[in-house]
Amino acid sequence: MHEIDNIVILTGAGISAESGLNTFRAADGLWEGHRVEDVATPEAFLRDPDLVHEFYDVRRKRLGEVEPNAAHVALARLDAEWPGELLIVTQNVDDLHERAGAKRLLHMHGELLQGWCLRCDERFGWAGALGEGAACPRCQTHGMVRPDIVWFGEMPYGMERIEAALLEADLFVSIGTSGAVYPAAGFVQTAKYRAARTLEINLEPSQGSIFFDERRFGLASAEVPRWVDETLF
Repeated sequence: MHEIDNIVILTGAGISAESGLNTFRAADGLWEGHRVEDVATPEAFLRDPDLVHEFYDVRRKRLGEVEPNAAHVALARLDAEWPGELLIVTQNVDDLHERAGAKRLLHMHGELLQGWCLRCDERFGWAGALGEGAACPRCQTHGMVRPDIVWFGEMPYGMERIEAALLEADLFVSIGTSGAVYPAAGFVQTAKYRAARTLEINLEPSQGSIFFDERRFGLASAEVPRWVDETLF
């Protein structure tokens, strides 16, 4: 693969599912037993902040019970050893990429281990419960802190940086994504506009599978390390 210099990788819920995190909606439309409208919108937070905080506090606690899997580790290795440009864009709000060692990383949907103060706009790390008792470390205001998560109806983070990277990419790889949620579902077409090679690694074909030049199906923990080995050697 000597002709490839710049790589953009998109990761989704499928890569963290093998670590034991259910980060996606079930077939019945519920998200870990809740309607999305009740826990993952700005309106929900205004209507019932206690419920929203409880939902994310449980997920935050769950992070301490799981570990990165072989797919996270392989991508961290690629990040460390790849000599060209590389950007891992994740739709996941967990910290498993970081714990595996990835550095060139962008959380487009925010981070579970961060709070966001709606009064002073400060974003800060937060590992415990984030309820009404949480105070912003900058302005010390109580009751104005929300999870730093991009909810439905909000703009994902880093879109300008992501689009710029896609337009310079020689290879775009999508790992463990459904291909159903935009704007991420459109990244493959942006990359192809620049004539980048495209690869999907997934448990089963995504909704956008037809747009990829190559498709590999199986567990991310098996397929991603295999692909990284091929790419580095």
